[in-house]
Amino acid sequence: MTHAKIRELQRHAWQQPQAYWSQAAAAIDWITPPKEVFQPQPFGLGQWFPGASLNTCYNAVDRHVEAGRGEQVAIHTVSAMTNSASAMTYLELQQQVARFAGGLVRLGVGKGDRVVIYMPMVTETAIAMLACARIGAIHSVVFGGFAASELASRIDDATPKLVVSASCGIEPSGVVPYKPLLDEALTLCQHKVANTILLQRPQYQGELQVGRDHLWQQVMADAEPVACVQVDANDPLYILYTSGTTGKPKGVVRDNGGHAVALAWSMKAVYNIEAGDVFWAASDVGWVVGHSYIIYGPLLVGATTLLYEGKPVTPDAGIFWRIIEEYQVNAFFTAPTAIRAIKRADSEGKGLAGVDLQCLKALYLAGERCDPDTLEWAQRQLKVPVIDHWWQTETGWPICANPLGIAPIEVKPGSPGLAVPGYMVEVLDELGQPLPVDTQGAIAIKLPLPPGTLTGLWNNPERLQSGYLSHYPGYYVTGDAGYFDDDGYLYVMGRVDDVLNVAGHRLSTGRFEEVLCSHTAVAEAAVIGVDDALKGQLPLGLVVLKQGQELDLDAVKAELIASVREQIGAVAAFKLVTVVEKLPKTRSGKILRGTMRKLASGQAVALPATIDDPQALELVHQALAKMGLVTSAQPWLAQPSSVSG
Repeated sequence: MTHAKIRELQRHAWQQPQAYWSQAAAAIDWITPPKEVFQPQPFGLGQWFPGASLNTCYNAVDRHVEAGRGEQVAIHTVSAMTNSASAMTYLELQQQVARFAGGLVRLGVGKGDRVVIYMPMVTETAIAMLACARIGAIHSVVFGGFAASELASRIDDATPKLVVSASCGIEPSGVVPYKPLLDEALTLCQHKVANTILLQRPQYQGELQVGRDHLWQQVMADAEPVACVQVDANDPLYILYTSGTTGKPKGVVRDNGGHAVALAWSMKAVYNIEAGDVFWAASDVGWVVGHSYIIYGPLLVGATTLLYEGKPVTPDAGIFWRIIEEYQVNAFFTAPTAIRAIKRADSEGKGLAGVDLQCLKALYLAGERCDPDTLEWAQRQLKVPVIDHWWQTETGWPICANPLGIAPIEVKPGSPGLAVPGYMVEVLDELGQPLPVDTQGAIAIKLPLPPGTLTGLWNNPERLQSGYLSHYPGYYVTGDAGYFDDDGYLYVMGRVDDVLNVAGHRLSTGRFEEVLCSHTAVAEAAVIGVDDALKGQLPLGLVVLKQGQELDLDAVKAELIASVREQIGAVAAFKLVTVVEKLPKTRSGKILRGTMRKLASGQAVALPATIDDPQALELVHQALAKMGLVTSAQPWLAQPSSVSG
């Protein structure tokens, strides 16, 4: 295996981006073909394919029908929760999308309007997303089951004309009613939504509000199919919210043109998938993986995609493997969390007995750092390449990977591979200077970013600058830390900020702390991530209680856990909370979260020179030991340091 071909493509994409991406753009059907590939902008990200026009829905659906492949299955929908499955061909998908798009138009939705989609993993979710793209509306998918307050904050930011929802989702724990959460969110938010469309599921019937709520089935019955509209390459396709360090959601904006070009290119280059192949990303459409590689990526290249409602070990640890065999999946994409759950339930791989996986060419892992043990276990069990790769909501497609469709390279457990052509990745020190190999620093990407990456943050250009572009001028800051080895492989070691990664969900510590501090007994709180073998990280709440109160501490902890579940959602997996007398801080009042994170992971920490009260760290260590997260006898204080923590 050689790196030479990848190195050559990296150089070509960086030195001659116009020629490189012009060639990639030939895979897309344009209404107005691009005459210019990239237009830089001072102090910004620039624009890809300015002046060109297209329609993303046409490229993902209609053109495959016109090419004579309308009878090919476009979407398999499989639910382990309801023990059901269905298939929809490209022709059927075209008809359904065109009709639902007509229903949106009938309810007053037009080009540039926003539509919030709050749905489970059902075929109608894909139809709603593609219908928005068909008419030039901007969709914003919110993870189904998110707490009402979180949904409300996204509605207020996106100011949608309409919300599409389902009556419920279904989890292993039971039915999760969505409609009451939606109703509560619509009462909480300042922005008033005139219309909603509700898909009633048999497991739970939502109550309709006359005049505002419209049944999906009725909307479809009343609608006339509409054609694809022309949109500019730089018109937004969608907004996808991700938590930031402030707790206020950031709306990542994706364009139409660059997005279509990059995803179509990546399907072959990274995942080695072409028209007629079957691709399964076991994720959720509320995440960027669902947008890029359940809906748009596979459909743009004419592949068959699989939409799955369920969990990795429900009903048992062999469910993924049986689905791969039944639907002849060629490439499978999931999170390391899922593989860890399967490994925990079935370490000997008994669920693979009698399952024929000859169809499977590779397993792809992303969402959080993949530990070598998990990768190697999957390789042994599946006997196919297991490809760790790394990217973000903001980039929309892989930054570093093993590009199986171009030239496979050696798999190095612990690394997501080489920089994908189009990304100039560097590891920088605090002054913005590139660091030598094997030296950890901040991972940044030299501007311009390739097509398909974020074009901005919705209604927040200042936050784009402060959050991503101003720290290292000329670079996009990923917020992750890591290092390169001698072969150019990147090792991503974790976040440099205070955003937790819980089973692929990026959750703001600030948001947790806001909820904890709203409790009447709590004076202040800090939330840190502690390592977890299954979910990557779990949030740990350290709370300082107000003085002079007689409290049942167990009751307070239970109330705090319930409050986080209600206001952030079950995805937070918040179960660890303890009371401490004081929090370690600098003299300026900054809570030493980084120092506490190290303490909780069992590392010896240096006493920061700027610490206000050294005893506070000892108290935190005692609390961690009481919870069983560290051992009380373990030495934890290293030599004094001038580092501020």
